[in-house]
Amino acid sequence: MHIKDTFPELYQIRKRPVTIEGVRAKLQEKRGREYWQSLEELSGTEEFEELLHQEFPQHASEWDDSTDRRTFIKLMGASLALAGLTGCSYQPPETIVPYVRQPEEIVPGKALYFATAMPFTGGCAPLLVRSYMGRPVKVEGNDLHPASLGAADVYAQASVLGLYDPDRSQNIINRGEVRAYTSFLGEILTALEGQRGKQGAGLRFLTETVTSPTLGALMRDVLRRFPGARWYQWEPAGNNNGSLGVRQAAGGFATPVYNFAAADRVLSLDSNFLECGPGALRYARDFASRRRATDGDTREICRLYSVETTPTNTGYFADHRVALKPSQFAAYVRSLAAAVGASSPALASGAAAPDEQAGKIAADLKAHAGACLVIAGDEASPEVHALAHAMNAALGAVGKTINYVEPIEENPTDQLNDLRTLVGELDAGAVDVLVILGGNPVYTTPVDLKLDADRMKKARLAVHLSPYEDETSELCHWHIPQTHFLEEWGDTRAFDGTVTIQQPLITPLYNGKSAYEVVAAFTDSPDRRGYDIVRQYWLTEGRGLLTAGGAAAAGASGAATPGASNTTSSSVAAPSSTPMSSGASGAPAAALGGGAAAPISTAPTTSAGTAPSTGSATPDAAFERAWRRALNDGFVANSARKPSGGGAGANAAGAQGANATPPPPAPAQPAQPAGAFEIVFRADPSVHDGRFSNNGWLQELPKPLTKLTWDNVAIISPATAEKLGVGDKPDGAVEQDGPRRVNRLTYKGGEVNAETLRLTYRGRALPDKNNKMHEDIYVPVFILPGQPDDTVTVHFGYGRWRSGSVGGNLREGRRGFNAYDLRTSDAMWSGTGLGVEVTGDSYSLACTQIHFRMEGREVVRAGTFAEWTRDPTLAPDREHKKEPPQPAGENREPEHGETMYPPYDYSEHEEIGRRGYRWGMAIDVATCVGCNACIVACQAENNIPVVGKEQVSRSREMHWLRVDAYFRGATDRPEGVYFMPVPCQHCENAPCEPVCPVHATVHSAEGLNDMVYNRCVGTRYCSNNCPYKVRRFNFLLYQDWNTPSLKMMRNPEVSVRSRGVMEKCTYCVQRIEYAKIEAEKESRKVRDGEVKTACQATCPTEAIVFGDLNDPNSRVAKLQAQKRRYDLLADLNTRPRTAYLASVRNPNGELGTGGAGRGESGGDAHGEA
Repeated sequence: MHIKDTFPELYQIRKRPVTIEGVRAKLQEKRGREYWQSLEELSGTEEFEELLHQEFPQHASEWDDSTDRRTFIKLMGASLALAGLTGCSYQPPETIVPYVRQPEEIVPGKALYFATAMPFTGGCAPLLVRSYMGRPVKVEGNDLHPASLGAADVYAQASVLGLYDPDRSQNIINRGEVRAYTSFLGEILTALEGQRGKQGAGLRFLTETVTSPTLGALMRDVLRRFPGARWYQWEPAGNNNGSLGVRQAAGGFATPVYNFAAADRVLSLDSNFLECGPGALRYARDFASRRRATDGDTREICRLYSVETTPTNTGYFADHRVALKPSQFAAYVRSLAAAVGASSPALASGAAAPDEQAGKIAADLKAHAGACLVIAGDEASPEVHALAHAMNAALGAVGKTINYVEPIEENPTDQLNDLRTLVGELDAGAVDVLVILGGNPVYTTPVDLKLDADRMKKARLAVHLSPYEDETSELCHWHIPQTHFLEEWGDTRAFDGTVTIQQPLITPLYNGKSAYEVVAAFTDSPDRRGYDIVRQYWLTEGRGLLTAGGAAAAGASGAATPGASNTTSSSVAAPSSTPMSSGASGAPAAALGGGAAAPISTAPTTSAGTAPSTGSATPDAAFERAWRRALNDGFVANSARKPSGGGAGANAAGAQGANATPPPPAPAQPAQPAGAFEIVFRADPSVHDGRFSNNGWLQELPKPLTKLTWDNVAIISPATAEKLGVGDKPDGAVEQDGPRRVNRLTYKGGEVNAETLRLTYRGRALPDKNNKMHEDIYVPVFILPGQPDDTVTVHFGYGRWRSGSVGGNLREGRRGFNAYDLRTSDAMWSGTGLGVEVTGDSYSLACTQIHFRMEGREVVRAGTFAEWTRDPTLAPDREHKKEPPQPAGENREPEHGETMYPPYDYSEHEEIGRRGYRWGMAIDVATCVGCNACIVACQAENNIPVVGKEQVSRSREMHWLRVDAYFRGATDRPEGVYFMPVPCQHCENAPCEPVCPVHATVHSAEGLNDMVYNRCVGTRYCSNNCPYKVRRFNFLLYQDWNTPSLKMMRNPEVSVRSRGVMEKCTYCVQRIEYAKIEAEKESRKVRDGEVKTACQATCPTEAIVFGDLNDPNSRVAKLQAQKRRYDLLADLNTRPRTAYLASVRNPNGELGTGGAGRGESGGDAHGEA
């Protein structure tokens, strides 16, 4: 019998449920916590306090094996015997093969940097990639590129793991057998011969959204050779609605480009622009520049309103958030549009008079006409997008905070209509050859337009280019391994149209092919290399744009990098680490036509257009200079799309021309009866549309609001949970106040034992008892404050049956449920009439929301702009703790309060101390949007392992940095969420140091709290004594030491830890040492900004700043001297080197403080104000 059966009270949290009456009383009396992460914490229940006092949750400190003494002795004896045998065996010699001719640019131990780009969902992420001895190991944003300014998102940061993924496809497969690429070319040639007589009438291409000029030119070349062929596009989580909305408003396709740096008021309509979309990195940077309250600057910060149908980072970051059912959303937007005086066909039938809340929002926007903007999200309907454009025109935003440029897509189209047409042609037997380039349409298409086995069989020849043998590859005759973007040549356009060059950093690991090379198989030169294809395009069709931009860039920033090869990648210098304030990074905002400020390239503005010009096929000196400059910088200067004159009323000729007749507005959804359920579909914030499901870094990344890992869920509100009877029911609640439910925790601490649902929509059930594919499939429920009542949000991207060892498959078990099984073409993002049934089953979820708690102390400091103006301190302990920066060269610590800790004696390092470095960090809570890019960047930089779902449920995740999310306000209508990154604080009075018996955690001469891994014996005393809970212990051997490709991925500058070792944030000490070595070579000090930690470098809002506190002119010293600075848990007198800046928001005084508005229920109550 297990001990937990004998003493069950030791292995479960005692059931003392949350009392909502007590919670509300404490909130009203200001006795409860103002900021909270869970209902248990808010109410201060005894079981939550019990969980906190147990430093490691029950079962978390147990080893996974249960080996008894007898078995242990036998295993040890066998191990010694086998070890003796190895001494008698012959070990084959291992040889190291040196270079025949050492490349001049490769120096062992010294990194090279290459500019490239990651194409992604209708745009790209401009990148600067660090490479060691030919191995790309770390991705950063390209600080020269106007779409990045040095930042990168979670997908770009995790892309290195995708490159070295051992589950990637490694062979060309033809009908289940391995074939050579020449065999593929031979069959394609035969198929094309059969198509010539009918001009390609049976040839169809299906791609993702194409923004590559070269690939677009290749496709047009194929269509010229075969006029009857068709090119279709499909993106399951793209901006199709946005494109149709512009066309509906203006009569043709165009791309809106926003300038948040010039906006005083922003209205977001179901848009998560701070985290998602091709322009998210630049938009977040510009928006944060207007939300940063700085001493001496009395300019009002920007105010953000958000109207949304499901919680997002942007919505919870807003000053006022309105939560609506999808069925109420369009009507509410129409009332707002009418209130601001917009003119749109969608308002022809009239709009309801705005209620008091909408009227005040509209009045605030009108009061700031010309300095405001309205942005609609990708998930909003075309009608809402058209209304948003009409509102921008009525508010005078066009030409100031928004401009319209020519489409960045090579073939702008209605992608849903493309898919519908292709499905019809397959059903009619009109498709002879189907070529699918990228994507996974068998998995991602809506159920009524599903490219299932029956439809795919109707294509006489089906080809799929994909990095994995996935669901679509399984149903195709040919599967071609696709190269990773770090293995291929290419080009693409950023959100503003800036052409960005892709160059490879490594030879394809598995002999894959790029989309350029596969499409070339259908041209007159079928065996061309990717480099030749891309270079030839820019030598001919794109020559005019390239040379015009190259000349401007050369004149602005010097000559091209000498010695760059024409056939290899062009390396650049290490990235400039000088801190860049928004709009001052070498890519300032400039006029984008009609005086509209918008992001452009770093070069001076010219009138160069985007239409390619045919030039000489012979490269000359001007072309070579421009080509090398583009490779060196990573983009073609001055190549952004031209603005269209007249705003939304005129735009570049799209696929259907500027005179196309706009489609009629979509009919509004009828009002649903009270209590009717609605469904909301969203791409998963970790694995997106499913393409990253086999990436362990992203699977284990806590989702921003729920903090769930490794699964997707059905998200409901507390009131909906009460209606369904799921979750733990609180006792003693006042019935008229509406009792609420909370998520059910288990003894493991952090594991949620969730009930499961059966969802029925349009006659389809999930899980379906009659579908064998749905065996062992569960739809767990998760209760999230702020979710609209009677609305269920599901994220697609999970439930794959051919993903890989990480993402799940039929053999090893699928991960999560497939929300695509409920998605239909007429309800792509939301719909009404959802049936919800509680199954009675349960499912374990790994949630990190209550992991690593900082017990019983206020950690979030926040106030309004009005409060900050009156009292800039905001943080109450600031008056008792003043620490002005020390003069440069003096390695002294500021005066501080009394302490029992012995002070660190820096005189022991007198020689080192003369250098005068005192490293520190400042984190601005006011600008952190919770995107989690810093977590993945830290993981990639510091070789942090993936531990798996079961270990996460035991509070054993290894992330050195966590981003805590603190809710504020009522449990059913929270005012917002405050995101707080928490790395190691590097305390001057570090509690972890004196308790280590082997001196494995030590204090450096520059104030760092260092770890000596080979001293650590795993007592975990340091973790127990850390009040910030930032130390991580290797309970098991989490690192993969055997897979060859993963060995290539690791950063050689950081030690790889093993079982039994404690680890934590090091302030990226390897980067510090590198900068010090380079500075010593030049007999100087490290410059301010020359050292950027991994988390700082990737942060899109510059919320994290690192530097030398002894330099009074450094950014970090100036930030730590701000009046709103405070130290985390300052009452403990640990004197952390990491300081925080209190959050400042700007609510509309006429609407309250941000969230104490009306209820979330259906009917008349619209949500939070």
